[in-house]
Amino acid sequence: MTKENGAVTGRSKPSPQDIADALRDRIRTGTLKPGDRLPTQARLAEEFGVERGTVRQALHGLHRDGLINHVTKGSPPRVAAPAETAVPATPEPQPSMVALAPRLVEAFRQPHVRVDAVSFTAETLMNALSEPIRHIHAGLLRPSSIDVRILLPSSDIELAFPVPVEAEGAGRERLHRRWLAQRNAQGQVLRHNLLTLRNAPHGIDVRVTFRALPFTSPVKLYVLNGSEALLAYYTLERDRVELDADGGETLELWDAGGLKTPLFSFTGGTNPRDTGFVEESQKWFDALWETITTDLTLS
Repeated sequence: MTKENGAVTGRSKPSPQDIADALRDRIRTGTLKPGDRLPTQARLAEEFGVERGTVRQALHGLHRDGLINHVTKGSPPRVAAPAETAVPATPEPQPSMVALAPRLVEAFRQPHVRVDAVSFTAETLMNALSEPIRHIHAGLLRPSSIDVRILLPSSDIELAFPVPVEAEGAGRERLHRRWLAQRNAQGQVLRHNLLTLRNAPHGIDVRVTFRALPFTSPVKLYVLNGSEALLAYYTLERDRVELDADGGETLELWDAGGLKTPLFSFTGGTNPRDTGFVEESQKWFDALWETITTDLTLS
């Protein structure tokens, strides 16, 4: 086996992803409530010590994820109203960001938790795991062990997406570096948040392992405790991103919005179709994990 290494270049200023994550956390914790206006781009730029173009790029990301309304040069956007998070008896497909968190909370009610994931980055899982982790810190959940295995694309491959709309070698390379920085940073945050549960007063046996796929998966899959599988398709859409912090250079590209894509849930034991899907999903994941994937070190 070979070791997969992905280095993130050091930055003195927050990236658009860093700012988006900070604002997303404020929305998740209720510091920013549905209907609240965000601070102006000027105030956010001052707060984070960046140019307005960096803030604008972060806001566009939150808008694509459905967390805020349309970003304009006029008044600041408002926090979007949350979708219904209650899980019905037969769950209808919901956006990944909405659907995954409550299913993870249910999975973490078991004494021994296992989460297997195949995805393009760890962004959805990173955000969704904050909910069961919050329940653990509040004393509402008390698992004895947590084993999380995550399959992500290797940095050595040419990604199927995101890619420039026009065939640009330099643009493709810059998109690859941008994805790699996001992949590594999000994976590190996810791992750190889970490993803190090893400490007192929780003392949970936690393992978090990453492996690298030799291809870009067209789907994201989560298998929870071997009894539930959640599947979503990466659907490519035309988009535009700003490649520099000042917002001067932009690139039109084909990309997939993973947080908004509908997540379909299949629960083992409910009917032969769902049970078969869960079993085959677990077999598929295990086969990839044990054969053609390689060690992945996030750095």
